[in-house]
Order: sequence, then structure tokens, then C-alpha cells
Amino acid sequence: MATPLGSESPCKGVRRKSRNGNIITNIKQSQITGHGFSRGTQLPEALLQERDKQAKWHGIPVLLQHLYESSHLSSDFTHTRSVLKELSSLLSMEAMSFVTEDRKTVQESSFPNTYTFDLFGGVDLLVEILMRPTLTTLKKKPKMNDDLVKDCLSVLYNCCICTEGVTKSLAGRDDFVLFLFTLMTNRKTFLQTATLIEDILGVKKEMIQLENIPKLCNLVQSFDQQQLANFCRILSVTISEPDLGNDDKHTLLAKNALQKRNANPSRAELNQVTLLNIPGFIERLCKLATRKVSEAPGASSFLQELEDWYSWLDNVVVLDAFMLMATDEAELSSTESSDEGSLATSPLRHRLPQSMKTVHEIMYKVEVLYVLCVLLMGRQRNMVHKMLAEFRLIPGLNNLFDKLIWKYTPTNHVVHGQNENCDCSPEISFKIQFLRLLQSFSDHHENKYLLLNIQELNELSAISLKANIPEVEALVNTDRSLVCDGKKGLLTRLLTVMKREPPDSSFRFWQARAVESFLRGATSYADQMFLLKRGLLEHILFCIIDSGCKSRDVLQSYFDLLGELMKFNIDAFKRFNNYVNTEEKFQMFLTQINSSLVDSNMLVRCIVLSLDRFESQTGDVKVMEVLSECSLLSYMARVENRLSFLFRLVNIINVQTLTQENVSCLNTSLVVLMLARRRTKLPFYLNALREKEYAEKYPGCLLNNFHNLLRFWQHHYLNKDKDSTCLENSSCIPFSFWKETVCMLLEQDRTSPCAIASYIDEPYMDLDQDLLED
Repeated sequence: MATPLGSESPCKGVRRKSRNGNIITNIKQSQITGHGFSRGTQLPEALLQERDKQAKWHGIPVLLQHLYESSHLSSDFTHTRSVLKELSSLLSMEAMSFVTEDRKTVQESSFPNTYTFDLFGGVDLLVEILMRPTLTTLKKKPKMNDDLVKDCLSVLYNCCICTEGVTKSLAGRDDFVLFLFTLMTNRKTFLQTATLIEDILGVKKEMIQLENIPKLCNLVQSFDQQQLANFCRILSVTISEPDLGNDDKHTLLAKNALQKRNANPSRAELNQVTLLNIPGFIERLCKLATRKVSEAPGASSFLQELEDWYSWLDNVVVLDAFMLMATDEAELSSTESSDEGSLATSPLRHRLPQSMKTVHEIMYKVEVLYVLCVLLMGRQRNMVHKMLAEFRLIPGLNNLFDKLIWKYTPTNHVVHGQNENCDCSPEISFKIQFLRLLQSFSDHHENKYLLLNIQELNELSAISLKANIPEVEALVNTDRSLVCDGKKGLLTRLLTVMKREPPDSSFRFWQARAVESFLRGATSYADQMFLLKRGLLEHILFCIIDSGCKSRDVLQSYFDLLGELMKFNIDAFKRFNNYVNTEEKFQMFLTQINSSLVDSNMLVRCIVLSLDRFESQTGDVKVMEVLSECSLLSYMARVENRLSFLFRLVNIINVQTLTQENVSCLNTSLVVLMLARRRTKLPFYLNALREKEYAEKYPGCLLNNFHNLLRFWQHHYLNKDKDSTCLENSSCIPFSFWKETVCMLLEQDRTSPCAIASYIDEPYMDLDQDLLED
């Protein structure tokens, strides 16, 4: 096929333009069908040179021919490198224009250099050159020149940046992906390899299995701390479940069906186990996360420099490359005096800010904290917790808090909401990742007390003693050699910075989540009082009522935190009443609650539960006094208000729209009915719902929906031990009572006064029996 095409006589004018198109068409066709040319460079060189100028190929096809001819294993690769350098210079400016988003020049050409390079088989050729030593039958495997390997990897990365489909094509070659990991053993080629692997894994359809990487354990143990930090960027792709969008927006119905189909551990879970089995892996990550940074001169302006540089430096690997180049320059200037003048005026030397080391370390820690956070949320959580405690991660972070993690600057930050993947500066990313780690570390785990120092632990013990209640077992069992050092523990430091954040700061959401996680689980009076004494309740109420905060995410996090802080705590309700001391403030508070019940329902649940407990403590004078004075408790004590909340909670959700975010509305409605059942008022509440339906002229609508929601509740919770434990701990209602109440409500006997079916008139009965079928 190449011979007839090559023997044709030259054509002129429009005919010549058509011939150029024919060459491209034939190459594309052969790539699709597998027939004809195996690569574009098989065309005669004379023909390629003839067509080159008009087609604007810039000599790339001819250079690829020379590259192929000079890259056999028996060659010394000297000419190969020079050809590759020439090709690289043609491609690098296109890659830079893509990175800096200046794409106009690239798009003006029909066949950009990178596209031409790929079209004529350049990508396949570089993969072949890199892998040739592994494919030879020789007993002594030939070794590739390190500089040649680096050049090949850099050109491949440029192609991935500029040409759509190259990255996906490389990702489809499992042999090449696994081969790339073997190149990471060489320090000289590590950065280029890591950058390319990260790009490829980001688009790979199936997650790679880490156990398939040759000698993974030896590979990881061979990394220095800098390499290990960069390797965490790659690991983050392999241990996180595939992102299917915002997790909260996926319905629980769909998630349950998916879990039922995929009962076996996911690849991400298997990869987490593989990592945890590498000796010393977690210990090294803890050392990286807590490593101190010596601040460079001029660090006072480093926050602004972070913002400026992050807009240009795409990721930590690029930053590493610049640090390496700077180091190389320094070494070169000390050994080659003749080049001192050129080095002194090099653009890189002038553009590197003084605080680059700090930026470098911050970006490292972001990756390390992310990996630790994912492992903390995985199935091996208890094992990870034990190791993080043993290797003193929390005390180490506490020592870094003021000097690096939360170096105070009075600047405002835009709200980024709950998306931890938002396009933030390194400083913001670092803080958010730190807060997410604290949240995961504290959530429903006894190790949460490691966030305190010894004096603060003693304070908790004193609070329990004064209240004449036993100390929490987890507090008694805390190993005091592993807690925070210094005058303040990590939790107290967090509270300090939390109070001085601007109302709409991007950190408020995550700060509130981290503190709330410390309180979650079985309610601890001592934990609540520890935080109340530090003014947390007043701060939260200020943010909700007086600060003018408009962020729904931030308000939701504060409602949830307020609920955990006040639950069953009469002192908290007294403090609430002291702050909300006018009708205007109270109405503003109710307005915020009612503006989005999905966001505030956990607080509503807290108030209902607390009221029920306080009303049973008639012998306690203090409780009775607060009950009679507290506007919030008085408001919730009115049956019509509880019924109003119940009606709205059931009305804003249905089985098809239930998510992890709004399923709490269903559980809050159940709490209201369980407490009514305890007081033999359940039939009254059900009948009130029926009357509300008729008043709204939608008979059967609300109760049919609630019936279906409860059927889903059975399907969802009776198979999930963790969720059922959380429900029991947070409400202090035995899970058996939850199950009994749901069964009672779903009773099919229409004569039962506690069955929903008894309150739906026959013509409006519409209980969907197939809704939960797979």
C-alpha cells in the first residue's frame, strides 16, 4: 500500500491538497482496521518531505522515521536522543500553551504538532522504545539511558495534555501501566514517571490493582520521603471509590441496589488492604504529615505567593520539577564558573519565590493527609486508628498547628461548600484536608480523646466528678502517653481559630464538622460541658442569628453541631435562653430552622428528645426551672408545633429521592412518633396526619408516602449494623424499640390503632408493594 502511494508523481494546486488529505485518511483507516501501514513513518521519506510544508507537519513524520531507525537496542542511542530533543522542542510549546490555557494558537492549526506526532505513530513508538528492554529474549537485559527515558516520558506527557484520546489509549494498555511503576525505582526518572502515571490512572476505566504492580513492597520501601509524598498522589486514585458525582445526590435506593449486586470488596478496598500490608507504610506517612518546615526568608508574604504560584503550577509534581531544576542550577553554578553569568540571569532563578520550600511541604502534606483520611474511612478503620495513635499523628499535627497549619491571616475566603475537590490554593486545600482528617479520626471512635492534652483530660474527669456521673470508659482507657503536648490540645486550638473565622469562610463548614464528630456517638455530658465552657454555644448562635451567614452548608453544619452540643444537657438549654433573650432573636432562630428543614432536622430531633427526657425529671428543680423559662423548650412542648414539624418532615422526602443527606428527616419523624408511642399518643398523631391530608385536599398522599418510606427503612437499616448503632447511640432509644415501632406502623391489620393502613380510606390506599424490588 505504501509503494503505490509513494510512486505517484507529484501533484499541484488543489490536487496536492487532496493528496495530503488522502495520506491522513489512509493512516487513520489503517489504525482503525489494522490493515495497511502499522505506522505513518512507513511512507517514503521523499513523499513525507514533499507534503510536509503544505500540511504544516514541521518535519515531524521524517523525524519519527529517524527516531525509529536509530532506536534499536544495539544502537548507542546518541542520535536517538538528539532526534527526540528536536521533536520535544516542537511539542513542548503546545503543551505549555495548554497548561496556561492559551490555546488559541494550537487550535488555529488543523493538525497541531502533537496531533501529527500521534497520527504518525509517535506515541506507539515511544512506548515501544521504553518497553523494548523488557521484551528482549537476551539473558542480560539491556539498560536504557536515563536521560532518554526521561525524554520519552516527557514527550508522552505532553501528548496526553494536548491530544484528546492519547491518555485513554495509554490507560487501556495494562502492560504499559504496570511497566511504568518499574521506572519509579530510578530517582532520575521518578518525577516524569509519577506525572504520567497520575494522568493515565485518572482516566483509566477500571481501577488498577496495586497487588499486580511488580515488587510493590520493595518499590515503596525504596522511596525517600519526597518520592513517597508524590506517590500518594497516585495512591489517592487507587484507594478512593470512583467518583460518580456528589455522593449525597445519589439515592439510597440506587446505592442499596448497587451494594446488593456487588457484595464483594471493591478494588479500592482491596488496594487499601494491600497498602496496609506494606511494613512501615503508615509510620512513614505519619512522619511526613508531622514533619516541621524551616521557614525560608521572606515567609511573611508566603500566603500571597501561594495564591499566585498555584495558579501556574498545576500540581506538586510540577513543583518538584522546578525545585529540582533550581537545585541543578545551584550545583551547576558551583562547578562551572563559566556559566555563572547565564545562571544568575536565568528566568527560573528570578521567578522562584523565597517561600517555595513552604509551598512544597504544604502540597506534600495535602496528599499524605488525603491518603490517611481515606484509609480512616475504610473497612480497616480500627487497624489504621491503632497505627495513627501509635505513631503519634495527632500530637505531631498539634505541634504544627500554629506555625504551619493555621498560621493566622485576617483574610476572607470564598465559600467552597462541601466539595473537597474544589479548585483551592494549597493553603486552603491543606486546611480543609486537615479538618477532614480530624473529622474522620474523631467520628464514633474512642481515640477522639487523643485530641486533648493531659490537663484537658483531667478537666473532663473533674466535670464528671462534679456532676456525680461516671467517667466515659473511652476516656479512662485513653493512653496518656499518646495525647497532645503543650498548653492546648488540638481540639482547643481548633475552637480558637473557629471563633475568628469570617461568617462565610470556606473553613466554617469543615471546622463545625470536625468539632461535631468529637461529640457524636453516645452523648457525653462532660464532653459537652468542656465545649460549653469555651463559649462554643454562644459562638454558634451568633453565627446562626446575628452574623448574616447565608451559606446553607455552613448553617447545616452549625445546626448539627448545636444539636450534639445541647442534646439532653439542661445547662446548654439554659445558656441558649440567656443568649436568645428577645422575641426578635427567637423568631430569627426559628426562621433559620424553618428555612430548610433538611438542614436543621437534626437539631429538631435533639430538641424533641431533650424535651421528652426533661419532662420525665419532675423531681429536679433546676430542670423544671429551665423547662418553664426556656423559649425553645416551650415552643416544642406545644403539640401543634411538633405535628407541624412531623408533617413537613414526611412531606419533603420520598423513597425515590432519599439520599444520605436527607434520610435523617425520616429518622427524625420516627423519633417524634416513637416518643408519642411511649406516651400512648401514637394514634392521636396518626389521626392528626390524616386530618392534615384532608385539610390539604390530598387524602392518602402523606400516609401512603410515609408507609413506603418505612418499608424502605426496614430494607435499609435492618441489614446495616453501623447505621443501627448510630441511631441507638444518638437517640438513647434501643434499636429494638425502633424496629418494633416501624413494624407496628406497617401492620396490615386495618383495625390496629397504631397501623398507618388504618388511617387511609380504602379508595386512597396506594401502597406500592414493588417499589423496593431489585
